[in-house]
Amino acid sequence: MENHLMQMTNVHKSFPGVKALSGVNFELECGEIHALLGENGAGKSTLINVLGGIYLPDEGEIYIEGHKVNIFDVKSSQNNGIAIIHQELVLVPHMTIAENIFLGREPRNKAGAVDNKRMIRDAAEYMKIVGLEMPPYQKVFKLSIAQRQMVEIAKAISFNSKILVMDEPTSSLTEKEVVILFDTMRMLREKGVGIIYISHRMSELFTISDKITVIRDGSYVGTKNTKETNTDELVAMMVGRNLENYYTRTFHELGDVALQVENISRQGVFQNVSFQVRKGEILGFSGLVGAGRSEVFRSILGIDALDGGEIFIGGQKVGRLSPSSAQDLGMVLVPEDRKKEGLVLINSVRFNTTLAVLKQFIRGIIVNKKKELQIVEIQSKQLKVKTPTYATKVSSLSGGNQQKVVIGKFLASNPTILILDEPTRGIDVGAKADIYEIINDLAMEGISVLIISSELNEIINMCDRIIVMHQGSISGSLPRQEFSQEKIMQYATGTGGNENE
Repeated sequence: MENHLMQMTNVHKSFPGVKALSGVNFELECGEIHALLGENGAGKSTLINVLGGIYLPDEGEIYIEGHKVNIFDVKSSQNNGIAIIHQELVLVPHMTIAENIFLGREPRNKAGAVDNKRMIRDAAEYMKIVGLEMPPYQKVFKLSIAQRQMVEIAKAISFNSKILVMDEPTSSLTEKEVVILFDTMRMLREKGVGIIYISHRMSELFTISDKITVIRDGSYVGTKNTKETNTDELVAMMVGRNLENYYTRTFHELGDVALQVENISRQGVFQNVSFQVRKGEILGFSGLVGAGRSEVFRSILGIDALDGGEIFIGGQKVGRLSPSSAQDLGMVLVPEDRKKEGLVLINSVRFNTTLAVLKQFIRGIIVNKKKELQIVEIQSKQLKVKTPTYATKVSSLSGGNQQKVVIGKFLASNPTILILDEPTRGIDVGAKADIYEIINDLAMEGISVLIISSELNEIINMCDRIIVMHQGSISGSLPRQEFSQEKIMQYATGTGGNENE
């Protein structure tokens, strides 16, 4: 036990009606990046909250460098050298970087006042360690998400933390920012810091981690050396079965053109974009961050302005649309950010599922509760939403189930054209498989599905065609027989020629 930096043994934790953790074991070595993997709801967050002093375990023990410790609150966790960087960053935006790093423990001078010079000087040292090159007196609200994460890491180092927990740290980062983050993690590993890394992105785990521990349904499944395992084995450990048909796709004959877009532009954002999608077709949109993919569809639906071009739905030219008029014509967009744009988190599954189709069960002041419940039941069963009751607040659901509720909300309007922006971002493999299955079923029913995605495997395995964008223009269009990551990246980086559809 003395060889481990940290060890959690036989940890149990229950909540009313839920066994969140059942005998979980986890070990972390000095200078190790150890990934914690599991489906949403598997118990990862609960385990980390026990380590961070947010929850008290019902049973189990925690050892730091071979010594048993009692972690009963956040302060005692920090005193034991543990720092947790949550997915939702908790910095104070209108305070400076230095003030955030030393919040609640500001250095004082002999008179008892805050020693700002010393605070700025010390903050600069910690910022230097993580490669954050900017003034310590910069206000946090002016920083990018990646820069804010670096402030969190600098803050953790200032506590002399030996154990750093990072929960989905790359979910909002660009590829370049991910590279910077990983370089910082490797630097900390070299200094002997142990890092617990939580992510649903398998490719990241194989890039950055040394070991991977899998938990399922609150129980410990096993630990693997990253170099000695593969995605298939990890997926099987996570879900308790082999997902041989992870990407569900049935190819069939396509129907008539459902949506046609001709030479649409938005000044400074995208220009002369033209494409069409047929009934029953799954059309993918790929490209690097900032290529203009999401912006094209936001403008088509009237969320953002459109400066020129024409749109045809079912062969009929339509004028400038709004989200409601687009929905009336059978076209809906499931947004990229489910928490900000797709859900009302403080409200229930029932409320959110029916929010886009109130006209179906409300006439004046009369609410048809039976019809409302019927809509919720149909969508929840179709999408396999796991929720205790339909009255459960959406905020308490896992990311995968939140995403299913968002999709169900828009499917309730019976669309003929469904646009999905990053449909599986930040959700586990089981929920992904469920969503791929429903996408395939919708296409088989003749619905046109457009998928905007940064995951190349998702695009390649699910789509009939792929359109690639680069700097606001379509740089390439690939039929299925020509799909490859290399070709997509050539077009995405502007090195694959210029091929407008």
